[in-house]
Amino acid sequence: MFSGIVEEFAKVVNIVRDRENVDFTLTCSFVKELKIDQSVAHNGVCLTVVRILDREGHAVAPHDDAAYAYVVTAMKETLDRSNLGDWNVGTEVNVERSMMMNGRLDGHIVQGHVDQTAVCVEKVDQQGSWTFRFQYAFDKAMARRGYITVDKGSVTVNGVSLTVCNPTDDTFEVNIIPYTYDNTNFHAIELGTRVNIEFDIIGKYISRMAAYL
Repeated sequence: MFSGIVEEFAKVVNIVRDRENVDFTLTCSFVKELKIDQSVAHNGVCLTVVRILDREGHAVAPHDDAAYAYVVTAMKETLDRSNLGDWNVGTEVNVERSMMMNGRLDGHIVQGHVDQTAVCVEKVDQQGSWTFRFQYAFDKAMARRGYITVDKGSVTVNGVSLTVCNPTDDTFEVNIIPYTYDNTNFHAIELGTRVNIEFDIIGKYISRMAAYL
């Protein structure tokens, strides 16, 4: 479980394809705090840490001072539903460790189960903030099950918890403050960039229950 409050962005340092799976190696500031089997959200996708490496690519124990990077594996299902297949060495990835249940929920309830991707179709500099509009494939049957955005509701974009503005059937806007722009990979999003989106889980439950009333 996550909150959508991104800690920082990690950088992809290696990619290994094994049949339909892909191993991504990333580095970030908290590598030495990670452990094997730990869940970390990557652009909103929950992935499991499978190895911790030093700078030479050798496996080291968790919390080892030589720890430099970690490895996560993405399966075909994940690659099909997300933008992970677009990553290259050097790609900046928003990362968030799983939520601690003894603190404040600053974002919203995020599962780390990306629903689909969307494409940036508009980016407007508001002289101090930025407005992004994203477009996604609309499906009426899925919309009835809560796979939609609503005005002032919550949506997760590349793992960032955001408030929806001006939604249509297949688009929505979000407003990004300078801190979020600088400290997540929103600064790298341009027209045509593909992002991961997760619709609000509460909306999905309500829509599902309403179908049986």
